[in-house]
Amino acid sequence: MTTMDELRARRDAEAARIRLSLNKMHTKAAEEVRGGDSVVAFVNEEQCIGCDQCLIVCDDDAIELYDKPLRSPILDIEVNKKAKILRDECTGCRLCVLACPTDAIVMLDR
Repeated sequence: MTTMDELRARRDAEAARIRLSLNKMHTKAAEEVRGGDSVVAFVNEEQCIGCDQCLIVCDDDAIELYDKPLRSPILDIEVNKKAKILRDECTGCRLCVLACPTDAIVMLDR
């Protein structure tokens, strides 16, 4: 039978393996995403889940969340947030694109 210490060690090893894999993916994604003054972030509203991860990583205060009514009459959800990029404040740093779990944010030419 597995002891608690063995289980904890296996879980820690697995967490380290996952973290390493995610860091590699993040580095690759960062190299592929354009950035700079010539681009601005754009949110695909249909993919955005309102998780606020982009809002947390944005150092420029270029993102705000707003309420969006649901189109489905079946679901009754009080809060349905979506992210919106403020074009003038966006510096093209790409942090929001890398933080978005649903790939709802892309970089477009200004």
